[in-house]
Amino acid sequence: MKKLLLLFICLAASCQSSIKNKTATYDIKEFFDNVNISGGYFSSSEEKMIYSTNKSGIVNVYEVELTSKSVTQLSFSEKESFYVRSYVPNSDDFIYSADKGGNEISHLYLQKRSGETLDLTPGINEKSIFYGWSQDKTFLYYLSNKRDSRYFDLYKMKIDEWEPEMIYENKDNFSLSYFNGTSSSSISNNEHYLLLTKAITTSENKFYLLDQIQGQVEEISTLPGRYTAAGFSKDNKSFYYITDIEKEFAYLNKYDIQTGESTVVFQTNWDVMYSYSSKNEQFRIIGINEDGKNSIQVIDNNSKKPIKFPSFKDADITGVEFSESENKIRFSVGSSKTPNNLFLYDLRDESLVKLTNSLNPVIDSKSLVAAEVIRYTSFDNLEIPAIFYKPLNASPTNKVPALVWVHGGPGGQSRMNFNPLIQYLTNNGYAILAVNNRGSSGYGKSFYKMDDKNHGENDLKDCIWGKKWLQEQDYIDFDRIGIIGGSYGGYMTMAAMTFSPEEFKVGVNIFGVTNWIRTLKSIPSFWEANRKALYDELGDPYSADSIRLKKISPLFHAEKVKNPVMVLQGANDPRVLQIESDEIVAELKKNNTIVEYLIFDDEGHGFRKKENQINGYRRIKYFLDDYLKTPPTLEPSKSLLD
Repeated sequence: MKKLLLLFICLAASCQSSIKNKTATYDIKEFFDNVNISGGYFSSSEEKMIYSTNKSGIVNVYEVELTSKSVTQLSFSEKESFYVRSYVPNSDDFIYSADKGGNEISHLYLQKRSGETLDLTPGINEKSIFYGWSQDKTFLYYLSNKRDSRYFDLYKMKIDEWEPEMIYENKDNFSLSYFNGTSSSSISNNEHYLLLTKAITTSENKFYLLDQIQGQVEEISTLPGRYTAAGFSKDNKSFYYITDIEKEFAYLNKYDIQTGESTVVFQTNWDVMYSYSSKNEQFRIIGINEDGKNSIQVIDNNSKKPIKFPSFKDADITGVEFSESENKIRFSVGSSKTPNNLFLYDLRDESLVKLTNSLNPVIDSKSLVAAEVIRYTSFDNLEIPAIFYKPLNASPTNKVPALVWVHGGPGGQSRMNFNPLIQYLTNNGYAILAVNNRGSSGYGKSFYKMDDKNHGENDLKDCIWGKKWLQEQDYIDFDRIGIIGGSYGGYMTMAAMTFSPEEFKVGVNIFGVTNWIRTLKSIPSFWEANRKALYDELGDPYSADSIRLKKISPLFHAEKVKNPVMVLQGANDPRVLQIESDEIVAELKKNNTIVEYLIFDDEGHGFRKKENQINGYRRIKYFLDDYLKTPPTLEPSKSLLD
């Protein structure tokens, strides 16, 4: 009897252990009941913080009281996404930006606590970019193309008057560097100097110091490379800039305006992405692109040493914002398993407070997949970095299907941040290999240039060799591997399905280019500063380059596609026009290729509304379930048509 009882207890314990260790599976809606958080700006009193999140189903503005952690929703848009840029100094009013249906013609709005909203940049086709506040907090700086849609001029508005005053008329197709709207990195505090850039190629630009008093322009870029402004000193005697001249990776320099001398401030074996100083220059913040994730250093300018940060275990600090007193820091913290959260750190007593909870409480983070950096060898022995997501249930006895994921760009990078679609797919049994093919940023300037005038060729082979790496893993189903990507990654998806039709069982093209000649001719006018650089990298559609551009455009070779394709598109996309997707779908249907097409009438280049994200990404899973997870059929399942 005791033996039977013992056996029963052991079996029950084993059953409970099995239930406990079983990975929970979630619906796409549960992944989008997570919230995305952006911004996080201190009020002048340093008692509150303002940020944007899609908690309501669309991006709106929220405020958190730093002591009680109570949250108040401040905007209630049901149609357009509102991205907060800052409090108005010494006020509870705030500035936010919004476009119309994803058309990227964003305006700047003043939202008063009285409820009144004022469009500060009301031109019908005026695209405006928040640029920060003057040192004395009396003026708002912003960029606008209202004078000429091709060029961005620099303006300021006096608080409470809100009348535009042009500071710099951009007649020569220059650009002013800016980072995240947190600091006016190209304007000296006395408005005496501006830092200007002019694109030459996507990997080289010219860099100038403009003396507005003397009307003189001095070129700083004496050697070829990439240059980015990183802010003036408080006394206006020097400025910081990031460059990669004579180095493989970008590093931080300081330039003395009087002597013309440059000195290296910080360099490492990865790219410095950005840098800026705190209000009174006690600290300098440096963001580093370290193998697909952000690494942040904050240097105490007195000791010249990094300050001590709290530990966040498996998560990373992805952003830093200092209060004006320099006593408080806002940390943005996230990982591949957790969306970003805001934390408040008080330097005086080293206290840390979590202000937000972005992960849906229904989701157990232990059921999500931690991203892993891997490297594999491509066709020519070049080492290719990638981010890999292995489903928790994958094993040699439970082989899973897989997808090669291709990032946007060209020149983008897959990174180790939280991606709800990737987590949804891995949670439902799909392995994901996010390839950083040659031409991706973050791995040195030589690697970055490797796809110039070679798009859809060697970079596509990198994706195919990524597939081969997947096939070598004993827990991957050798014959069930597809490809997926958005924007340039959507082009790579269609290129794979067209020019290597036997390689991938399915393709998911999310607003991808299919006709390079048309796309390069229809570049939005506000991209004029980078048009020549794009033509240099991709090809000039008005020249003999058009022969090659036609050769690599899937639209003109659609008869080669054999396997099922899904296409998703925003109707208001200004970068990849809807006709790109309309025409490739029509060609595939003409050839009796299995194709599913989903258009969102209220989206642009990227889907912002939760309702659309849930609908679109659920349909992707249905499509993959029908044509990748199970043997292909002639008709989709009913779920795909719902």
